[in-house]
Amino acid sequence: MTKYILQSGGLKNKPDSAKKYFKELFEGLGKEPKLLWCFFATLPDDCNERFEKYTKLFEPFFPEGVKLIHKNATIENFENEIREADAVYLHGGGIKPLYDILNNYDVIELFKDKNVGTNSASSMVLAKYAWSCDERTPMDGLGIFPIKFLAHFKSDYGSDDPRGPIDWEKARIELKQHKDKSLPIYSLEEGEYKIFKV
Repeated sequence: MTKYILQSGGLKNKPDSAKKYFKELFEGLGKEPKLLWCFFATLPDDCNERFEKYTKLFEPFFPEGVKLIHKNATIENFENEIREADAVYLHGGGIKPLYDILNNYDVIELFKDKNVGTNSASSMVLAKYAWSCDERTPMDGLGIFPIKFLAHFKSDYGSDDPRGPIDWEKARIELKQHKDKSLPIYSLEEGEYKIFKV
């Protein structure tokens, strides 16, 4: 069974939510799980820097008594690295870079029998449709889950943008009207997550 934890972003500012999230990510994996960090949604030059930053930043949120074995994912060896990992954390960032990489794989098979945690943009990529907070428009995801996803809901995300703050209700309406109107919408506030098991 594969466990996906689709999260909405802002974990570093929500310590209680972050602790629950990582407890879910490492559930059933023993005391020394191998965690593969994936920063493909960011610029390639930023991956190593983010790996160093976030392994330290999130450490206080990891379950007590769990000693993680960390590895930073590479595009060249991604499949092998996933096979060796117990859990995968797909960091947020830009939707398109991660989409372009994951679209080369059978994602369901790629992550089979792993615990997979996502964050913001990576949650959107796995959904059928999402509303991009950066582009401010609905977009298509890989469709791993038949849902519509709206990250950072009701937060101040983009408040420093020249376009002004995001109108979240307008965003939700736009997403609801985008293509298949029968799909459920997950408009999650920062720190919130939804678990899917396949």
